[in-house]
Amino acid sequence: MKILKEIESIKERNKRVEADKTWEISWFRRITIATMTYIIATTFLWSIKSPNYWLTSLVPTGGYLLSTLSLSFIKNLWIRNNLK
Repeated sequence: MKILKEIESIKERNKRVEADKTWEISWFRRITIATMTYIIATTFLWSIKSPNYWLTSLVPTGGYLLSTLSLSFIKNLWIRNNLK
């Protein structure tokens, strides 16, 4: 009986871990963070009266999106070189 409880506990943990992994790589998460970054950057740049703040706010947003695209490549490269 105890072993069955432990197995069920492990299965539940694995479901949570898989859900977290799926969330971490989801486009919904990336777009949400990019949108929040754009809104915050726009608000900040507007508050300091920066010219072209709508356009300038795209810089940190684009940087974030580019970093999410390149990180999987870098991660795979790191895994290949460090886990032999």
